[in-house]
Amino acid sequence: MDLNKICTSLRAASQKLALQNACDKNAALEAVAVALDKNRTSIIAANKEDIDAARAGGMSESLIDRLLLDDKRITGIIESLRLVIGQTDPVGEETGGWKTPNGLNIRQVRVPLGVVAIIYENRPNVTVDAFSLAYKSGNAILLRGSSSSYKSNLEIVRVIREALKGVKGGVPEAIELVEVKEHDHSDVDQILNAVGLIDVCLPRGGKKLIANVVQNARVPVIETGSGVCHLYIDDSADLEMACRIAENAKIQRPSVCNAIECIVVHSAIAEKFLPLLEKTFAGRVKLHADERSFDILKKVISTGSTTKADSKTLDSQNQILFPATEEDFGNEYLDYECCIKTVDSINEAIEYINSHNTKHSESIISQSRENTRLFQAMIDASCVYVNASTRFTDGGEFGFGAELGISTQKLHARGPMGIKVLTTTKYLIDGDGQIR
Repeated sequence: MDLNKICTSLRAASQKLALQNACDKNAALEAVAVALDKNRTSIIAANKEDIDAARAGGMSESLIDRLLLDDKRITGIIESLRLVIGQTDPVGEETGGWKTPNGLNIRQVRVPLGVVAIIYENRPNVTVDAFSLAYKSGNAILLRGSSSSYKSNLEIVRVIREALKGVKGGVPEAIELVEVKEHDHSDVDQILNAVGLIDVCLPRGGKKLIANVVQNARVPVIETGSGVCHLYIDDSADLEMACRIAENAKIQRPSVCNAIECIVVHSAIAEKFLPLLEKTFAGRVKLHADERSFDILKKVISTGSTTKADSKTLDSQNQILFPATEEDFGNEYLDYECCIKTVDSINEAIEYINSHNTKHSESIISQSRENTRLFQAMIDASCVYVNASTRFTDGGEFGFGAELGISTQKLHARGPMGIKVLTTTKYLIDGDGQIR
């Protein structure tokens, strides 16, 4: 990969975009939306090749779900793209301004970052999301997807570039896709060390990918996080509500980063709640329970003709209850698995969550205003919910349309990252001959 040549082209493209107005960029993005709609068949066909290869390679079905594109998901991608089109162009927005005593007029305005790189795994929808946010905010983007989604990404980028070529003022060179070779990550190292060529890099994927980028990058990084999300069931919780939310947050799409990986239960309601939870999950989720919750659950779980839920006696293929180990607490399963932790107070719950989470999304189910406000004040995470599923941590659900990922850091951006994250500011100063 000739990264210098690629980034030189991207830099020139970003300079063209910086001069375009919102109407120009919106017209280009609308052409992309139309092209994606017209090319559904070729995109789905390319995606099928990726899916078939992933299954042949033994990828789990929950991760294949991340990789999948079908008509419904392409429709969702197009809808997200049109939401971005409908958003106010952040470039040129005046965020502050004043006049100094000597007569200088100072304005602080939003400007594009320039050349953005995103390194991501599976999910080909990210290709369109990242492109649309970058283009609308006047940035050129370098995409480095995974080998498992390469054919899908390649076809999507082809469609995008062809659409941009057909629009007056379109900038097709504003998007580049890195050619990915299986088991070869040398290109990632080049991107992470491209000082002066790339203005910012965003990792979006699993814990290993994010750690590699954060630890080894010499270019600026906006850190996203893996999703070890918790659901805390307080002693005043509406237990039926808690079960509905637990089902949604764990089962709807277990492979995504805003799905819960641990349910924390107040001991005062554990005897009532856990049997209801087991009935709601109905054997669809493997439960890794601490000692107290295991003792409660083993009384209500039966597998086949076995009435005991002792992990040593159950058929391993049907087993749904396991004694939790230390490795389970803080683990991101990304599958139909969840750990259960019992606590004796909300303060213990907060302490446990803060020491095991990834600063992504946490939720409390409670009817106590005092406890919910304490939870929101003390939990260290980008999104903290009360009586709602963590599955809402998403750019689309927050009204951003597309998103770049969920930032778990505390600088510049935190939570779902929309269009303004790809801008910075500069000061514009007008004078009439002042000297110092």
